[in-house]
Amino acid sequence: MKKFLTMVFVLSILSNNILSQVNPDMEKVKSIIKDVKEKFAPDKRVAVFNIEAEQPEKKIIIKGETNLPEAKNFLIKTLDAEAIKYEDKIELLPSKHLGDKIYGVINLSVSNIRTNPDHPAELSTQSLLGTPIKILKKGQWGFYLVQTPDGYISWLDDDGFQLMNETELNEWKASEKIIYINEFGWAYENADVKSQHISDLVAGNLLKLLSEQKDFYQVEFPDKRIAYILKSESEKFNKWYERLNPTGESILETAYRFMGVPYLWGGTSAKGMDCSGFTKTVYFLNGIILPRDASQQVHTGELVETNNGWENLQAGDLLFFGSKANGEKKERITHVAIYIGDGDFIHASGRVRINSFNKAKPYYSEYRDNAFIRAKRILSSVGKNGIERILDNEFYK
Repeated sequence: MKKFLTMVFVLSILSNNILSQVNPDMEKVKSIIKDVKEKFAPDKRVAVFNIEAEQPEKKIIIKGETNLPEAKNFLIKTLDAEAIKYEDKIELLPSKHLGDKIYGVINLSVSNIRTNPDHPAELSTQSLLGTPIKILKKGQWGFYLVQTPDGYISWLDDDGFQLMNETELNEWKASEKIIYINEFGWAYENADVKSQHISDLVAGNLLKLLSEQKDFYQVEFPDKRIAYILKSESEKFNKWYERLNPTGESILETAYRFMGVPYLWGGTSAKGMDCSGFTKTVYFLNGIILPRDASQQVHTGELVETNNGWENLQAGDLLFFGSKANGEKKERITHVAIYIGDGDFIHASGRVRINSFNKAKPYYSEYRDNAFIRAKRILSSVGKNGIERILDNEFYK
């Protein structure tokens, strides 16, 4: 028994010696991974950086996935500079299992994109027909991890888009298109409004133009379905885009078109919108791409001085609401609206509606007044400060 206890004691010392040699490196590796993530991927909504270290034996294994080659390269260089011995098992996305089908185009009037690869999962965002997307990997139940032009990364089922390789995507992007400009409508089987519906449509949908037939455009969906759309409800995309000259007045004109549309968490279309989905859609229909969420939109544009109230605000400015930093609590942006004038603003809250900072107005909102954080001017920042025109975005080029 004494001999056995002595052996256990010796093994314990050897084990502790091994751990004392390896654990410092392991902790250093974890710290480096954390620092790299904070540097390159602080917002998981727009970047994948799921990297971890494990140590099954003496060797440290770095594993996981990221869609940021620059982040992986920086991580590897940092580990090498520290003379840390490790095995690299990091997968760069898009996944090699996708082959050359690493692109797609939204194939429904509105596709639902979720936080997890399952239909009951929370609605994260939506994307409109004709929108190019990047495919990062395939998950379960026919879902794919995708990235939209605003950078958002979430899960979309394969009924919502058409898989494409680079050649197919470039053909789609180079083709002449029409944009649907009515709030709601239909694509028909024939050039006749009494013919069978092929699909419903919402404002902002893009389709490939094949021909013109009297009152209709003949169009093609990303999956090659052929349909007809009324000319009175749509326009050739290039003509529409070239005449755009976004102003505060045009932003409000677009915003008013959605009055009464119900609030929908994750919604970005005329079928239902959340607060940032509303602002994003309004600006998109004026040729401008905004980030997806209010907490992202607040970091764009030009700051407007509001210490003395709303006197410096202009029509079209974005107003941000939430809770201010207080002690250990960080600032939290939870809502966004579009400024109208005279203290009034339009936003998606229950439904798209108008409220006011002006206490003399019957639709004054004390709750929003107290929750106001800051305002940003978007129209003075097109092409800078995080604001892009549609055709300047890498997904549409």
